[in-house]
Amino acid sequence: MTSTNSTAAVSQTSSKWADAEVEQKSSQKRQVKSASTASTNSPSKDEYKIKVYESFDDMNLPEQLLRGIYGYGFENPSHIQKQAIVPIVEGRDVIAQAQSGSGKTGTFTIGILAGVPMNKSRPELSALVLAPTRELALQIHDVCENLSTYMNIKVHALVGGQSVKKDIQILRDGVHVVVGTPGRVMHMLNDGHLDVSTMRTFVLDEADEMLSRGFKEAVYDMFREVPSDIQVALLSATMPPDILEITNKFMRTPVTILVKAQEVTLEGIAQFYIDCSEEQYKLDALLELYELCTIQQSMIFCNTKKRVIWLLDSMAQRDFTCVGLHGDMSKDERHKIMQEFRRGEARVLISTNLTARGIDVQGVSLVINYDIPPSEQKETYIHRIGRSGRYGRKGVAINFITPNDEGDLKAIQQHYDTTIEELSETTIANMDKLMS
Repeated sequence: MTSTNSTAAVSQTSSKWADAEVEQKSSQKRQVKSASTASTNSPSKDEYKIKVYESFDDMNLPEQLLRGIYGYGFENPSHIQKQAIVPIVEGRDVIAQAQSGSGKTGTFTIGILAGVPMNKSRPELSALVLAPTRELALQIHDVCENLSTYMNIKVHALVGGQSVKKDIQILRDGVHVVVGTPGRVMHMLNDGHLDVSTMRTFVLDEADEMLSRGFKEAVYDMFREVPSDIQVALLSATMPPDILEITNKFMRTPVTILVKAQEVTLEGIAQFYIDCSEEQYKLDALLELYELCTIQQSMIFCNTKKRVIWLLDSMAQRDFTCVGLHGDMSKDERHKIMQEFRRGEARVLISTNLTARGIDVQGVSLVINYDIPPSEQKETYIHRIGRSGRYGRKGVAINFITPNDEGDLKAIQQHYDTTIEELSETTIANMDKLMS
């Protein structure tokens, strides 16, 4: 099967701070916590011993929270939840890496909800969760609200695209948990509307993204404002070594639950590539794939918004009902499209990396990399294909490859010590079994 498209290599080079600059900024308002212990790879003598809890009942969680957990549909904790929930509940700093779709959101939401003090006459901020995108922040907010159904806990999302006046009023009335994006959270913090003096826990979801590129300075600014003894939890599917080094500046003897790069590739997700001899053949391959296979819902990733717009238009001209997402769309428009896709009103979502992290749509069984991520963004590959096969279900990832992309495909295979096979006619005939 043939098809193509030159990978418009989107070179997103991380803006790295010099250590001296970080230290200078860190001392202006608040001294960022220093992990004076050895690095996370060199445990100290009194290292926290991670215990595995086989059920939520064994974790000594509040009864009302347990009702919310079981009411939300959780039956048994996932692998990461068995290890990481209790350290968070106990107030330990935590660095947790686990596969996409393995229950990381449930891990930290259960952990922070269990620690919210309920004996106050007025709600006080107990936990702040930061996420890199509005969509992910709103999803985390919804999980928090559902899990805390029986707890009388106030959770609020601070994201762009909603009324600032309403945010201010809600914060004034008091909240227990805030989930937000850096821009709106810093706005409320700088204007004095968000009181972090009572905060106990600070969570960075998709931590590698939050501590790289444009977010790093905002995160450091927040660490200067929160209490010096704040508990910190970092979670992500990928945790590169340079990010782990950064954590030494603000974490104290963290409990680390990490997996090797070679162990990160996702079980249950079959990975293939289609050899597209030229860029122009990619669209033909895509159309043929949808003609031959019965697909419940799928996501198609492109490296640029220009490509998303072009592919969306090309599919519409051929009577395919698709929706698209990219960063130039308004927040209301993006929210509307995500809701349509979650409800199953749209079966195909074409997107940039905006939806590569954390977004959970249970009906997605196929992810297509119309453009494979360039080798310098190889961590993005795992986040993208992790949109299928959520919570142990089966899924399929298909990569469209031109001769220009062969080096990037090889780099991904080497980094994760995995083999991505060429998609055969036999595999296409059995695709339904791979996705069910």
